[in-house]
Amino acid sequence: MTRSDIAVDELVVRPATPLPRLIAAMFSSNVGALIALLTPLQLLLTLQTTRIAGTDAAAAFGLITGVGALFALVANPLAGRISDRTAARFGRRRTWILTGATGGSLAVFAIAFTTEIWQVAVIWCLTQSLFNFQQAATNALLADQVPSDRRGTVSGFIGLAGAVGPLVGIAAVSALTDPFLQWGIIATVSLVLGIVAVFVLRDPQHVPAADQAGLNLKQLLLSFWLNPRKHPAFGWAWLVRFLLTCAYASGTYNAFFLMDRFGVAPEDVGGSVLLLSLISVGLLAVTSVIAGPISDRVRRQKPFVIAAGVLAAAALTLQAFAPTIEVVYLAVGILGLGTGLFFSIDSAMCVRMLPSAENAGKDFAIINMANTLPQSFVPFIAPLLLGIGGFTALYVTLAVIGIIGALFVLRLPELGREGDPRWALITREPTTTATSV
Repeated sequence: MTRSDIAVDELVVRPATPLPRLIAAMFSSNVGALIALLTPLQLLLTLQTTRIAGTDAAAAFGLITGVGALFALVANPLAGRISDRTAARFGRRRTWILTGATGGSLAVFAIAFTTEIWQVAVIWCLTQSLFNFQQAATNALLADQVPSDRRGTVSGFIGLAGAVGPLVGIAAVSALTDPFLQWGIIATVSLVLGIVAVFVLRDPQHVPAADQAGLNLKQLLLSFWLNPRKHPAFGWAWLVRFLLTCAYASGTYNAFFLMDRFGVAPEDVGGSVLLLSLISVGLLAVTSVIAGPISDRVRRQKPFVIAAGVLAAAALTLQAFAPTIEVVYLAVGILGLGTGLFFSIDSAMCVRMLPSAENAGKDFAIINMANTLPQSFVPFIAPLLLGIGGFTALYVTLAVIGIIGALFVLRLPELGREGDPRWALITREPTTTATSV
């Protein structure tokens, strides 16, 4: 097989679940995990740190979310590598979806009992780790079981889950004031949705190839790395996702932004954040469920990603200089349109760049590190930018980062043009004979 032949060879999929059931399972699992991860990031951790740290809440929030993101960064690729090698009869992906949902739900509920910032940080790190195991196993199903001509459609539903999760979570807790009820509700809903996904999904037992090496320290360390020089298209796809996700991470600061610029009281900010989420999700839902199937039909992905980056930059610039809260609502709506466009296409685009079908879970988890790192990177740079120029400096910087990410997608080959030397090469290892029974 020549290098160009390998580059255009499609990942081999072995569908075990009918597509409607597979979409339902992946959507349910992702929504459950994201309720538990994004509802705290957008609201509950802000309230919890304010109760504990008072005026130092913003700094405490940055510390907690930054350290938690580092744990997620480690957990996601490890989970992908481990699930690739799992031979449990329950299934290599279902095993970790159930483990992550169960353990993560217990951990997130425990945050309600914290009385010190260090306690919140420790438990949040555990929560991030467990739910990232669930997400890594769930998203690997896109490579495992989804045919290449339907990945845009499924990718759209994955993107929709990213908005529905926090919306459901915020809607469930925004009218409540008791932290035990707030954390308990999101823990319960996350657990139920994870269990539903496990029962809907078919995940036959994986039988590793005879020559597949067992997991050792070297194999685990390799879970965090794919050489971008050896796999250039994979490297560019990773960078595009990282930069655009940094732009979308601006939503993490909505609660602080509303309280700081417009004087929204802490007891009222939940309702305002919920309204922002409703606007964002409503528009995101439109673009994510429409753009994915259109991309499959027209066999194009890059124009959608470029448009997503332009919309994100415009929205963040508008929010940076918003004179009224109504302008913020408009900016968040535009950002929702861009977010829906990007996440409806990005997963399908990234799957095309994966170097190996046998290690799809591990490789896709490395791609997912580009989702996780912004949760640490943005809180890391935010205090500096806020000190220099407040929220205006923060949002303008993220707008510039988003535009750069959109431009970098031009380095990737379009559908049907894989192997063309004008664009980064998609490398592909020959598929082994591993089977599932």
